[in-house]
This record gives sequence, C-alpha cells and structure tokens, in this order.
Amino acid sequence: MADPEPESERSPPPQGDADDADSGQQAEPASADPVAEQGTAVRDAVERSRHGAPAVGSVVRDRFSSDEVFQRIVAAADEEVTSGNRELFFSGLAAGFAITITFLLYASLYGATGGDPILSSLLYPLGFIYIIIGGYQLYTENTLPPVALTLERLASLPMLLRHWLIVLAGNFTGGALGAVALTWGGVFDPDAADAAMSIAHHGIETSWWQLFFKAAFAGLIVAGVVWVTFASRDTISRLVVVYLAFLAIPLGNLFHVVVSFTEMLYLVFAGELAVLVGVTDFVLPVLLGNTLGGILLVTVVNYYQTSEERLESARFDGIERRLTPQEWLFGSLAGRSYVPLIDTAETTAPEDDETYRIVVPIANPRTEAPIVEFATRLASDHEHATVHVEHIVQTPGSSATADRQRDRIVSESEELLADLEEIVTGQAVDCQTSTVVTHRSFEEIFDTADREHADLVLMGWDENTLWSAARAERPLSELTTRLPCDYLILKNRGLDTSRLLLPTAGGPDSDLSAAVARTLADTDGSEVSLLHVVDSPEERDAGEQFLTEWAIDHDLPDAEIIVDDSGDVEDAICRAADDHTMVLIGATERGLLSRLVTSTLHLDVINEVDASVLLAERPTERSLYKRIFGRR
Repeated sequence: MADPEPESERSPPPQGDADDADSGQQAEPASADPVAEQGTAVRDAVERSRHGAPAVGSVVRDRFSSDEVFQRIVAAADEEVTSGNRELFFSGLAAGFAITITFLLYASLYGATGGDPILSSLLYPLGFIYIIIGGYQLYTENTLPPVALTLERLASLPMLLRHWLIVLAGNFTGGALGAVALTWGGVFDPDAADAAMSIAHHGIETSWWQLFFKAAFAGLIVAGVVWVTFASRDTISRLVVVYLAFLAIPLGNLFHVVVSFTEMLYLVFAGELAVLVGVTDFVLPVLLGNTLGGILLVTVVNYYQTSEERLESARFDGIERRLTPQEWLFGSLAGRSYVPLIDTAETTAPEDDETYRIVVPIANPRTEAPIVEFATRLASDHEHATVHVEHIVQTPGSSATADRQRDRIVSESEELLADLEEIVTGQAVDCQTSTVVTHRSFEEIFDTADREHADLVLMGWDENTLWSAARAERPLSELTTRLPCDYLILKNRGLDTSRLLLPTAGGPDSDLSAAVARTLADTDGSEVSLLHVVDSPEERDAGEQFLTEWAIDHDLPDAEIIVDDSGDVEDAICRAADDHTMVLIGATERGLLSRLVTSTLHLDVINEVDASVLLAERPTERSLYKRIFGRR
C-alpha cells in the first residue's frame, strides 16, 4: 500500500481572525489572559496521549494507578509490535552492541580493583541505561509490554513469538559484533582481558539449574524496571531506577541473556569454548530463566493487580476488540486493538440493510480507476447498491507521524477520491469514500469488509502480497478464519469484458464466477464461454453434459460450451484464453500443505495468459483437514 509522503514543512500555527480586531466588539473576559487560556489548553492536551493512554494520574496528577500504568504499557506495546521487521532488528542490534559497554566496563573495573565485587560493579548498568533511556529494543524488556498485549488477547501468540525472535536475533547480532571488537580490537588491557576470561568462565562453570534460577531473578528485575519506568514521569527517576535495578544483577551474581551471550562468544573467539556447549550449557538456561522471570512478574504481580478498567484507553475498545481464541492461538494478527490511525469513514453499515455493498480497497487512486469502474458495473445490476471506495495508506512509521500529517493526508486523499466518486455516481450507483491510514493494510481490508457488512470485496492484484497463495487469506488465517464475504481479485490487462472464459469443475467459487459472468452479460453484453477439462476423449460426452446442466443451473443458457479432453487443465485454459479477453477462475481448493510444496495452477495461468484474470473466492465452511490437505 502507498506510504504517506514525508512532511516537507511544519504547518504554521493557527492565526486569529483579522476581522475580530476591527469589529469594534469588546473581547470576552476569557480571552483577556491568552497565556492562562493557552496553559489550560496544554493541560487538557496532555491528559491523555495520542494512543489514549493516560499522560497524568487521575487521582494524584504526578502518580499513576496500576491500571493507568498498564494502559501506558499497552499503548507502548502497540507501537512496538506494529514496527517493521527491519526497525525491530536494528533497534535490537543497537541494544545488543550497547551491552558490550556493560561487559567492557565490568571486566575493566574487575581487573583494576582486583575483583572487588562492589567497585567492579559500579558501571555495570551503563549499557542498560543507554538502552532503556534511548528506547532500544532489548529482549528482556520485551517480556512485559508485548506479553501484556497478548494476555489481553489484543495480539496473537504467533505475533508475540515473531516479535521476540526478531528482537533476540538483533540483540545476539549486536552482542556478537561487540564480542568481535573486544576479542580482536585491542580494547582490553591485559588485566581487563584476564578479568573478562574469569567472568565468562564463571558463567560456564555454573550449573544449568543455578543459571536458570539466577536468570529468573534477573528477568524479574528487568521486567520490574520496565513497569517502574512506565510509572515514572521524568528521565531522572528512570535513570535512578535503571541504575539501581541493574546494579543488583552483578551484586546478586545473577545473569542476563544478552550479556551472557556476549561473554560466551568472547570465550569462543578466544578458542576456549565450543559454540554448541556455550549455547546449551550457558545461554539457553539464562534465556529460559530471564523469560520465565519476566513473564511471572507480568502475570502474577502486575497483570492480576489491575482490573477491567485497565482497558479504558481510547486506543483500545476493551473487551470488544479482543481476538477470538483461534486468532489468539494461530493468527498472524497484531490484534484487533489496532484501530486505524486515521479512518474517515463516517458510519458503519447496518447489518440488516438490504443494500448490496461492494467494498473496493485501493492503494493508489491515480491508477486504480478501472477497478472502481468495474465495481460500478457489478453494482449496477442490483436495484439498491453502494460502492465503498476505501483508500488504504500503510505507514511503516510511528503513529506520531500520521498524527502530524493527518490533515494533509486526508485532504490529498479526498481530492483524489473525488474523481473516483464521479465515476460511480455517473452510473446511478451510490458511492461512499473513505481514507484509512494503518500499520496493517492487509488486515484492514478484512476488517472493513466485516465492519461494513460487505457482500463483495473487489481488489487489485499485487504479486508481493497474499495472492501468491492463490487464495484471499494469509496462510495461517486460512486455517483459522472464514472470509467475511465474497472476494474478487483482478489482474487487469486492459479490462476488456467482451469475451469471458469461465473454466469450471463445480464448486462455490465457480458459482461466484458465474454470477459475475451473468452480470457482465446483462450490463456489458459480454459473450461467455464455459470450459471443462476431462482426462480422455471417452469422457467428452460426460463433460458436455456436465457443462450444459451447469450452464442452465447458473442462468447461462447461451454460453458457449468448450470441453477439452487433454487432461491438462493449465494448458487447456491457456489455449482457450487466446481468443478471450478475461478469464474468471475460482480460488484453488488445494490444501495449504500441498501449495507449500508445489506451485498452483492459478499462478501459472495468470502469468501465461494475455487476458485479464479475475480470481473469485466465496466463503465456505471447509474442515481443517480440507484447509490443510485440500480435496481428496
């Protein structure tokens, strides 16, 4: 989807009306003190952040209740899990390299003080201070915000695991780079190098279960730091909390996974340890301990001390936006909690409305007018029909960017959509337009269809998104959810509807293709050809009988009947498509597992034919077995 253009300059502050100065009317007393008035406006503005999380306490202004702290954490988690993979990884890499500072200073002071446990630990927290104050992504911090979101069923477990893996990969990569610099960069003096070896060997020599439980306490401390920093309102308070908390790790002889990974690699690069031994005997128990300790703090101490009021954030509509159990366990969603950053739709269609609704999500109003025109043709065959054109703008950046550019994005989008609205209304079909700015453009298509109670979604083909699966769902979503309505996906090569080719072997998706063909025959006078492929010439008669009956059942009695006895469906469609302008093909019924192994007929056809291709899929109740393995 299209990204919002960068803001070239800041908008000037709103100016007062010049006519007021010359009106001769006496100013109201409230405006006599503009400084006081501005101060009131500022105080009102900071009561809640852009995400709806509290910016000040509701009872005592400079203190937050546990519910309010939780809301702030959930709002921060929103930003984190909707970040792109690249941003997460490089933020994690920066955090991992910053940990090198902790190892460097700890070893240097350890060597300089003769191993004094207190003096050598004084600068240990410095790397963590850089990370937390700087806003980098550290794995042990991420045991709290994303987990809080997941516990509320506002994010799925696969999304949580994806977030953890990316951050951990970045942390380990940064730690590895730091270990390389410390090993071969000449950073350590001899005493510090010996101290670094001694510190690293101490971790390796600690038993597996001791490492696990020591790491669990460290995870508890780190997650506690995250909670307290969200409860803090100034940098000095955060600095003190972070310093004291992380100072407890070396003083308590505890272990942090990213520090431990760096120490382990330092021994590996020095030739004193095998990688596999270091990972299984040192890094793994620390990783598990940190994770368990952090999650326990979230679930036992913090999560259950809050109430249902914790979700009264304006960004989250509480219980109503929770994922279903299936979505929570298997879905790839970042969560239904992530309402669009901008959504100009004024109303939601009533569920019992008899109007036939077609939703047309587009990424570029300048180039997708043919899709809107095609939707208008489909809608014109219905007595009461509405075409809803939704311009979806995906933003990979933060919500703050969208907030700052809201007026510009909306005005530019509405200007472009106005031309498309003329296309629809010119055909005596009702039209609605809206602009949505979101982190999750793909999921927004399905959310809009569900919210608008759409009968049909018509959208353009994008080779870089879902259509590579030859179905209208993501692979994981295909296993757990059901389409909200009919879907048509158009590969536009001129959009000539004069001669339609409809290959069919039966099934609900072919039923949808037949409905489209029938509409185009009525509105555009399209000629329709039906194609059925059999395995041998002996089956031609049965194939012709099948197609004849199918055509009558689907109100296409005048359609041309084509039976191909080659047994090769792909070649048969490509040959027949040579003298047709559009191919209507149903979504594949092959299971997810088989499509992972081999390509689908649909993609081969789409790439081979010169005609436009319309992929049709109708919501059906397929068993889990069929979703995975397909039809027998």
